[in-house]
Amino acid sequence: MTEIVTFGCRLNAYESEAMKARAAEAGLNDAIIFNTCAVTAEAVRQSRQQIRKARREHPGAKIIVTGCAAQTEPGTYAAMDEVDLVLGNSEKLQARSYAAFGMDAFERVRVNDIMSVKETAGQFVDSFDGRARAFLQVQNGCDHRCTFCIIPYGRGNSRSVPVGEVISEARRLAETGFPEIVLTGVDLTAYGADLPGTPTLGQLVRRLLKLVPGLKRLRISSIDMIEADDDFLRAIADEDRLMPHFHLSVQAGDDMILKRMKRRHSRADVIAFCDRVREMRPDAAFGADIIAGFPTETDAMFENSRALISDAGLTYLHVFPFSPRKGTPAARMPQLPREVVKARAKVLRTEGERALAARLQNLQGRDHDVLVEKAGSGHTPCFAPVRLSGDALPGSIVRIRAIAATKSHLIAA
Repeated sequence: MTEIVTFGCRLNAYESEAMKARAAEAGLNDAIIFNTCAVTAEAVRQSRQQIRKARREHPGAKIIVTGCAAQTEPGTYAAMDEVDLVLGNSEKLQARSYAAFGMDAFERVRVNDIMSVKETAGQFVDSFDGRARAFLQVQNGCDHRCTFCIIPYGRGNSRSVPVGEVISEARRLAETGFPEIVLTGVDLTAYGADLPGTPTLGQLVRRLLKLVPGLKRLRISSIDMIEADDDFLRAIADEDRLMPHFHLSVQAGDDMILKRMKRRHSRADVIAFCDRVREMRPDAAFGADIIAGFPTETDAMFENSRALISDAGLTYLHVFPFSPRKGTPAARMPQLPREVVKARAKVLRTEGERALAARLQNLQGRDHDVLVEKAGSGHTPCFAPVRLSGDALPGSIVRIRAIAATKSHLIAA
């Protein structure tokens, strides 16, 4: 039996399912595969901690480490006695990487130059264990070089899955019985720039919903709102099956910090995008990634980020205390004291909790179509968590009345 331990983003979750299939094809048994994340130093630390724990609990298992952290710092894991094999992000999706396990012809570290990878193919994942929704990778890599981010060096340059392959996989997932699909990628709004005819994310979304009528709900994972094309905005306005929940790669709410991050949007751009989408879909909800304590961030700059939560109407926050990543320009900038970084992250999380509680209060007393994800729980179209009564089956979509709201979820009748 092969176990996969996944860290990080939805794309990693998708790829873990693909890795499970590739490992099975190769006949790999009695192995634990760690699909790591490199976004923060803490993510790397946690993966190493889990690897050591796995070796203690499973002394005879093969331990394989892959993912973004393995791609960007393979030596960190190769130096661990607990690790048997280190695979790069390209190698982890190839069955032969697992079939050749232990062969003398292969080195213990198999990490290729990710920048040499020019294409991304659909992995044709037909099942997601324990999940009522499926993930579908349509894009990988990133052409931008934000000063804080190590991910391009783990994922390579932007590359897209051809439209036909995306449609085929979406159709297969819908026919398998998944009522909801989440499109995933590293820089989703860069989709198609490398493909013939340069289709956009919005064009992909509109074609997918038209050509896969059996798909009940479509979600989009994190997007860069400054790249949102007109077709994408039209899809938001016209397509009820496109769920009104949009997670934005915001990172900061102060214009000077955004420039030092080498982001391409301003504070005003975030607010304008949210306002425009709400005009088209009044029920829309917005999440955001925000970094606390970026180098040189003053109290006033931080206050601009804190205020953006209410100014833009953000609800679902992913707050990251700034973590310097070796090899990035931000790691060489003047750093803030760690206690300041942690304190600011705590403030942002508290603001996020208040924003979520306020939105949930506004949603009570209304009817919602909820995707049941496991017994007794699910999410509304705008991604509000719901506690359910009754025995609705996971994977079903049920109409409920939200009779109450807590700080973290709605309660259904």
